[in-house]
Amino acid sequence: MYQERILLTNQEILDKEFKIDTRGYRPQEVDKFLDMIIRDYGEFMKIIKELDNEKNELIEDNMQLKQEIRRIKTQIDVLKEGTGAEITNSDLLRRLSNLEKIIYGKE
Repeated sequence: MYQERILLTNQEILDKEFKIDTRGYRPQEVDKFLDMIIRDYGEFMKIIKELDNEKNELIEDNMQLKQEIRRIKTQIDVLKEGTGAEITNSDLLRRLSNLEKIIYGKE
């Protein structure tokens, strides 16, 4: 998903070779710093995957809740038509409370 936006992989960072001039950097310091970057880069990739998984789970939950709302609205409409009586706010609150108990598993 994000791979097309990321320029380097962990392995590309690890395999990078630098040219050394007479007044160049110490290779050990460069290697140590690159090791830190590789570690952070790998951790960022793990975090992105975790967040993508969490996002997909939330989207699925959201779709299920929307379906449940549609089903309940349909039931309310059927009840309104069947009884011919107006549903009061207290009836709606009681039904919503029961639905929350079912969804969230609270008794």
